[in-house]
Amino acid sequence: MKKIFPLAFILFMAAFSSCKTDRANKVAIVDPVSPAAAKAQLDVFRDTLDVRWTRMIASDDAKMSATTQVLSELRKQPDTNATQIQQLARANERLKTLRYSQQSMAASERIDAYDAAQDSVLRAIYEVALPASGPANETVQTLTESIQSADSEVVGHRVRYDQAAKQFNNYLKLHESEISKIGGEYSQLQPLPLFELQQ
Repeated sequence: MKKIFPLAFILFMAAFSSCKTDRANKVAIVDPVSPAAAKAQLDVFRDTLDVRWTRMIASDDAKMSATTQVLSELRKQPDTNATQIQQLARANERLKTLRYSQQSMAASERIDAYDAAQDSVLRAIYEVALPASGPANETVQTLTESIQSADSEVVGHRVRYDQAAKQFNNYLKLHESEISKIGGEYSQLQPLPLFELQQ
């Protein structure tokens, strides 16, 4: 009898722990095609999109800010054309009003217009800030290099944003029925436009 009791106790504990493990596993499993799973996945995609868009716009803002500083430095130089600097400052300030948003970039001409306007401002500034006749003011040189560096990153920012937007758009298409069951703002989600030209 003494031998049976310990054996029964061990079997009871083993059965209890396996039941507990099974229960924990059942709670942890989420149906990958359920509305709850779709909501969680969409939140991840939207967070990624927000981060990439914010980085891209922050880089563009920093470029405009450095441009403003260059113009301010150039204004102090005695041989600078004050009227030209004033015109460039106004054109640089106007850029933000021309810039596209995540929705308005659906019209690709909006992106093209913004790029053309910014390129025009930057080319004019480079001519004044980095004259062929000799070395520029050191502060102007440093700021201009930071503008050129930020400008060279534009394509990379847009490619990374498009990658995230494509994943988001594909998910919307593939899981339309689950997303429609979530309701609220999720049922209103639409595919996002891309920088990449659509064929």
